[in-house]
Amino acid sequence: MKRAIITGPTGEIGTALTKEMVSHGIEVLLITNPNSRRNATIIDDPLVSTLPCSLEDYASLQNTSKKKYDVFYHLAWSGAMGSGRNDIHLQEKNLRGAIDAVELAKKFGCSRFVGVGSQAEYGRVEGKLTPDTPVHPENGYGYAKLCAGEMTKDLAHQNEMEHCWIRVLSVYGPNDNPNSMVMSTITKLQNGEVPEFTPGEQKWDYLYSSDAASALRIVGEHGKDGEIYILGSGEVHPLKEYIETIRDVVAPQSELGIGKIPYAPKQVMFLCADTTELNKLGWKAKVSFREGIENIIMNINRKEIVWGG
Repeated sequence: MKRAIITGPTGEIGTALTKEMVSHGIEVLLITNPNSRRNATIIDDPLVSTLPCSLEDYASLQNTSKKKYDVFYHLAWSGAMGSGRNDIHLQEKNLRGAIDAVELAKKFGCSRFVGVGSQAEYGRVEGKLTPDTPVHPENGYGYAKLCAGEMTKDLAHQNEMEHCWIRVLSVYGPNDNPNSMVMSTITKLQNGEVPEFTPGEQKWDYLYSSDAASALRIVGEHGKDGEIYILGSGEVHPLKEYIETIRDVVAPQSELGIGKIPYAPKQVMFLCADTTELNKLGWKAKVSFREGIENIIMNINRKEIVWGG
C-alpha cells in the first residue's frame, strides 16, 4: 500500500490511523467534514492532504487529481453515541454515505475497501465476539452498521474491489467523543467534579487508538477479501477498574460516584473481542489502559486535543 484514503479522519481512530500511515511512509488523502473543529488537529506532513466534503455529498465528489489510491478506509459516521443511535433517519443517511463511499473508492482507483463496523451489530452477547457470532442489533445504529457491512461488500465486489469489514468494540484515545465514558470522566475529574456511574460490574474490552490504527493498516495491507475482523484488546476487566485507573492517573485523591446511576435498559454486561483473525495477520494490542490514559492527558496538556465535533 502506497496511497490510502480515509474518511472520518479526525475522530480517535482516524487521528491515530493518519499518524500510523505517515509513520509507514504511506501517502494519505483525508476526506474531512468541512464543519469539524477537529480539522485543526490534522498533522502537517508532506504525505497528508485533505479534501473537504460532507458525508451527504460523497456522490458528487470527483477525483480531479487523477491520482490512483490503493485502499479506501471508511470511518465517517454520524450519531454513534447518545440519542443519535436510535435516530433511524440519521442512520439511513449514514448507510447511504457508506454506499456512496464505495462508489467514491472506485473513482479514486482503489482496489480494496475497508469499512468500520461496530459491536452494536451483535446486540447483547455473553462470550467473546467472533465473525460467526449471531447478530441481533437492538438499535438503529447497529442495524445501519450491519446493513452497511453487507451492502458495501456487495457493491465493492460488483466494482471488482476487495472488501474487509472491521467490527470495532470500545476504542479510546485523543480526539475521542467528549461524551464517552473515558473522556467525560477525565474532564469531570480535572474540573474537580465527582463523576457518577453505574455499579461498574460490566466486563469490558478497551483498546487504545494507536493499536486500533495498526490493526486497520494491517487489514488494509494483508486482510482477506470478504473477511470480518473483530477489533478489541481481547481482554476484559470490570468497568469499575477502568474508572479507578482513570482516577488514579488524573486525580488520585478524587471521589468517584460509582453506583450512583442505574444500568440502562438493554445494558451490555459483557464485551470482548476474539482477535484470532487479526492475530493471524501479525497484529496484537500493545498499549495498556493506564498507558493510554497517560497519553491522553499528555495530549490535553499539550493542547493537541480539540473538544467537540
